[in-house]
Amino acid sequence: MKLLNRHSPILQLGIIYLAISFITRIVLFFHPITQSSFEIVEVLKIIVLGLFSDVFIYILGSSLLLLYLVFLSNEKYKKPYGIGLFAIHILLLLYLLSGKSILHEYGGSLPEIGIAFVSLKTILFGLLLFLPKHRNKIRLGLFATTIFIFVLVIVQNAISEYFFWNKFGVRYNFIAVDYLVYTNEVIKNIMESYPIIPLFTGVGVITLAITYFVVKRTKPFLKDLPTFNEKIKSILIYTILFSTSLFVLPFLAKKENSTNMFSNELQANGIYKFYLAFMNSELEYNKFYKTLPNAEAVAILQKQIPDFAADFSARVVKNSNQEIHKNVVLITIESLSADFMNSYGSDKNITPFLDSLSSKSLNFKNLYAVGNRTVRGLEAVTLCLPPTAGESVIKRKDNAHKFTTGSVFKEKGYAVKFLYGGDSYFDNMESFYAGNGYEIVDKKTVKPDDITFSNVWGICDEDMAKIAINVMNKEAKTGKPFFNHWMTVSNHRPFTYPDGKIDIDSHSKSREGGVKYTDYALRQFFKMASTQSWFKNTVFVIVADHCASSSGKTELPLDKYRIPGFIYSPGFIDAGNYTDLCSQIDLMPTLFGLLNFSYKSKFFGQDVLKTDYKPRAFIATYEDLGYIKNDVLTILSPKQKVKQYKLELVPDKYPIYFNQTLMKKENVELKNEAVSYYQTTSYILKHKKDEK
Repeated sequence: MKLLNRHSPILQLGIIYLAISFITRIVLFFHPITQSSFEIVEVLKIIVLGLFSDVFIYILGSSLLLLYLVFLSNEKYKKPYGIGLFAIHILLLLYLLSGKSILHEYGGSLPEIGIAFVSLKTILFGLLLFLPKHRNKIRLGLFATTIFIFVLVIVQNAISEYFFWNKFGVRYNFIAVDYLVYTNEVIKNIMESYPIIPLFTGVGVITLAITYFVVKRTKPFLKDLPTFNEKIKSILIYTILFSTSLFVLPFLAKKENSTNMFSNELQANGIYKFYLAFMNSELEYNKFYKTLPNAEAVAILQKQIPDFAADFSARVVKNSNQEIHKNVVLITIESLSADFMNSYGSDKNITPFLDSLSSKSLNFKNLYAVGNRTVRGLEAVTLCLPPTAGESVIKRKDNAHKFTTGSVFKEKGYAVKFLYGGDSYFDNMESFYAGNGYEIVDKKTVKPDDITFSNVWGICDEDMAKIAINVMNKEAKTGKPFFNHWMTVSNHRPFTYPDGKIDIDSHSKSREGGVKYTDYALRQFFKMASTQSWFKNTVFVIVADHCASSSGKTELPLDKYRIPGFIYSPGFIDAGNYTDLCSQIDLMPTLFGLLNFSYKSKFFGQDVLKTDYKPRAFIATYEDLGYIKNDVLTILSPKQKVKQYKLELVPDKYPIYFNQTLMKKENVELKNEAVSYYQTTSYILKHKKDEK
C-alpha cells in the first residue's frame, strides 16, 4: 500500500518525529533542572513507554497528513468533474465575498481568513486544472510546502518543550494552554527574552534541511499516486491504528505513576500532556504556587471569614430577623465595564437606562470582577468562591452537585432557572447549571416564533427579555417564589442587533452599539416587568460578568476588572452607594443578608453590609491570582512567584486608574492571606469539599 510504504511521507515523517522526540527526551533527562536520580526501572519506562506514547501520538497527528495524501489525485481534474469542482470553489468564494456569510455574521478577522483560504484553494485548483503540463511541478511545490509545515510543527514543538521545561521543569500543562490564549503577550515576551533572530534562523535551517531530505525520499510516491482501492485499504488500516491509539494513550498515561515527578514527566508525551491540560482545564496549585501548611492557611482564613470551619464543613449564617422570600432576578450583563456607565465616571452616554436604574439602587461603586471570561463571572455569582488557576469550574468535568446560590434558594422553596439567549452547551454552561439543579431556558427551548433577531451568539437581548417575562409570569402563577439568573448576549462581537432600536447604526458592529442596545433591551424588560403582578415582590440584581478588555501595562490592571453592580428593589432596598472594596463573589451573600436568610454556607463570599466584613477583592487570569487589600495588590504566579504592588489612585482620571508601583519590601501578612484564600479554595475544589 503506497500510502504506508517506505516512500510514503507518513513513514518518513514518522521516523523524523520519533527521532526528534527521543532526542528531546534525552536532552530533558540531562537538563540541569532535572535534579533527580533515576533507578534502572524508571529509565527503562522513560525510554520504552515514552517511545510507545510518541508512536501513538504520531498516528493521531499524522491523520491530517493522511487526509491530504488521500485527496492527491489526477482523476478529479478530468472533465467534467474538474470543471464542476472548480465551479464549486468559485461559488463558495463569491458567497464569502458577498459580505453576508456566516463568517461575516461573527465579524472580527474571521471573514478575511476565510476569504484568503478559499481564494488560495481556488487559485491552486485552477492552476492544477488548467495547466496540466505543469501539474507535476505545481504539485511538487505544494507537497514540499505541506511537508515543510509538518516538519516545522515537529521541530518547533521540540524547541517549545525545551524552553517550557527550562522554565517550569515539567511537560506542557495548563500554562501552555494559557499561552495560546494570550498569544500577543507571549510573543512580546519571547521577543524580549530570547535571541529571537538566531533562534528562528536555526529552526528555519533545520526545518528546510529535514524537508529536503523527506521530499527527496518521497518523490516516487508523487510519481505513482495510489489508486482508489489502495486509498480505501490504507484508510481502513489507519482507522484501526487511530482507534487503538485513542485506547492505548490513556492507558500509558496511567503508567506515569512513579513517586519521582521527573520520571513521570519524562515518560510522558508533551503533546498528549497539552491535550490533557486543555481538557482538564486545571493547574495544580500546590505544585506551582506559593503555599503554607494547611493548618496555618485555615487559621488565617478563620480570621477573615466568620465561623470558617477547619474541616471545611458548612458554617451557619444566622439572621435574627424574619426571612423575606421575595422573587429574585439576577441579570449578568455581557462585557459591561464600569467605565461604560456615566454613573461610574463615563461621558459616553451609552447606558442611559442603567445609569438611571443604578441611581435608584444599592450601588456597589468599588466592585471587581474575579476574571476576564463569562464563565468566571458566572462562577463568581453562582459558587461565590475565589477563582482558581486554570479554567473556570464551569468548564471542568466535576462541576455538578456544588453548593451554589441556586441551592440556597431551593432550600427556601424557590423555583430556580438559568436563562441564556444562546445555546447553553457553549462553555459547558448547560452541564454546570443542569448538574446543579437549575432548569435551563435557552435558544433550543424557545419557539422560533418568539425570535425576531439572532446572531451567532443567540437570541437578541430584547427577544430574551420578552421570553424572560413570560417565564416569570408562569412561575408567579404557581405561588412559589422564583430565582431566575439571566445571562445576556448582545454586548458581544459581532455587536449586531435589530435595526431602528437605538441611534447607533446596527450595521456598524461597534462595541458602543452593543452596549447601548443591551441598555435599550433592559429598559424594555423593566418596562414590561413593572406592569406585572410579581414586580413589587421582586429584587433585581444587575452585575457585569467581566470587563470588555483585560489587557494593560501590568499583569492585573485594576481598571480592567472594575465592574458595575447594583441591587434594585423599590420600596424594599434604599438607594445609595456602597463605596468599600468588594468582590463579585460577595454580591449574592449580601443579597441573602438583605433578605434576612439564615442558611448553611460554603461560600467564601460575604455579606459586605455586616460589621465584621473586611474589604478585599480577588482578580485573576488563568495563571496570575490577585488579591486586593489595604491598597496593595498581591499577585501569586507559577513557580512560587509573588509580586506586590502599592496602589495609588490617580485623581481626576477617566476611567478610574491606579498607579501600581512594585513594592521592594514584602507585606508578609497580605501575602499569606492571598495564599490562604487561593490555596484553600483549590484544596476544597480538588477534594470536593464544596459539594452540597
